[in-house]
Amino acid sequence: MKDFRFGWWTTGRDEAAVNLFNVVKKAVEDGEINGDFCYVFISRAPGEGQFSDEIARIAHEKDIPLVQFSAIRFEPDLRKGNRDKWRTKYHEELYKRIEPFGCKLAVLAGYMWVLSPEICSKISAINLHPALPGGPAGTWQEVIWQLLEKDADKTGAMMHLVTPELDKGPAVTFFSFDIRGDSWDHLWEEFKALKEKHGMDYVKNKIGEKLALFKKIRHEGEIRELPLIVETLKAFANKKIILKEGNFYNASGEPLTAPLDLSAFVDEKIKLNEA
Repeated sequence: MKDFRFGWWTTGRDEAAVNLFNVVKKAVEDGEINGDFCYVFISRAPGEGQFSDEIARIAHEKDIPLVQFSAIRFEPDLRKGNRDKWRTKYHEELYKRIEPFGCKLAVLAGYMWVLSPEICSKISAINLHPALPGGPAGTWQEVIWQLLEKDADKTGAMMHLVTPELDKGPAVTFFSFDIRGDSWDHLWEEFKALKEKHGMDYVKNKIGEKLALFKKIRHEGEIRELPLIVETLKAFANKKIILKEGNFYNASGEPLTAPLDLSAFVDEKIKLNEA
């Protein structure tokens, strides 16, 4: 049994969730990640979704322990009436199902539910957020609009410790890239001309995600996100990051006071994929 093992949490909402699982599974199988899945947890029951069913099928095929526990079907009246209480009860029941695996690290990969404070105190969960440490919170769309409104020079994404406060947990790893320079400046000029002529509300509501600058920021971030997740798991497997008693440490055994910058590794992976 490999020393580094991790739980994989997903809702399996879309094809991207399947692709992400397959990319990490292949990295494990190829030995790129010197670790293994401890279990796969899907927050949907069999038959609740095409993509969640596909992830379950792959897990069964590869003999990866599978936990399926529907969030939607769990006490729906309580969920509608008291979301905080429901969240606590749901994750209490979930913990009973995953605790026997003895796996203290969970990777949230398209998991669409906010974690309760109680589950955050029992496991260490890391999640991808499409912004730099200290950067904007929210969905990737909200992050990009905030970057445009703030006239930003850089962006990126991070893997961060999940806390009850959404997108506010400390970063463990990250990548960054410039959004200025030769291939960017004319797009910024186009955006600024539209904003000056029509206003920001027009740009957001009428042009929206079709804006060329918006699309390029999303594309450059998206192609780096999968390599970041793989490189983060490699860093854990290779003991560049050590999880001990709910805290993260560097290779020297010192507390991790700053996230690991994986930009160079991520960019190298992109170049190899494009070759």
